[in-house]
Amino acid sequence: MDPQVKDKRTAIMDAALKLFTERGFHGTSTAQISKEAGVATGTLFNYFPTKEDLINSLYFEFKGRLSCNIKVGINEEVSLKDKLRRLWLNFIWWGVNNPEEYLFVEQFCSSPYITKITREEVMKEYIFFYNLTQEGITSGIFKHHTPELTMKIFFHGTKAVGGLILDPNVSLDTDELIEDGFRIIWNGLTTE
Repeated sequence: MDPQVKDKRTAIMDAALKLFTERGFHGTSTAQISKEAGVATGTLFNYFPTKEDLINSLYFEFKGRLSCNIKVGINEEVSLKDKLRRLWLNFIWWGVNNPEEYLFVEQFCSSPYITKITREEVMKEYIFFYNLTQEGITSGIFKHHTPELTMKIFFHGTKAVGGLILDPNVSLDTDELIEDGFRIIWNGLTTE
C-alpha cells in the first residue's frame, strides 16, 4: 500500500477511534472525523463509503490486534490453568495499555453496526480460546457450560479488573487485584 494512502487511512481510523470513544457513534459526524484526521470528507469516503464501514474496519482491526496480543505465551504454558491465567493477564494488560482501543471494542462489541460478516471473521481469530474452553469442559475441569458462556464470563471478568486498574478513583494493589480476579473466575468455572 502506498505510504501516503496508508497514512491517510491510519489518520482517519485514529481520529474515528478517538471521537467514537469520546462521543459515541451518533455523536460523531464524518465531518468531525475528517477534520480531526486532517483530510477532506470526500477523502474519508474514498476509504470508508459509510460510517458503518469505518466502524466495522476499526472493530475488525482492533479485535485482530487484541487476538494477537492475548495469544502471546499461551503455547508455552503446560496446564489449562496456566494457559487461562496467561490469557487473563494478556487480556487485562492489553486493555490497560490500549485504553481507547479497549473502550471502542467494549462499546461496539454488541452494536448493531457491526455486521454479521465482520463478527464471523473476527471470531475466527478467537477459535483458540473456544478450543481452550472446550478442552476445559471436555476434560471435566470446567463446569459443563457452553464455551460461549465461559468465554463471555471470562471476558467480562477481564473488563471488570481492567476497569478498576484504569479508574483513577480506585487505589488497589494491581497485582493483587489481577490475581483475586483470576481466582474468582477460575473458582467459578471449575469443578474443583
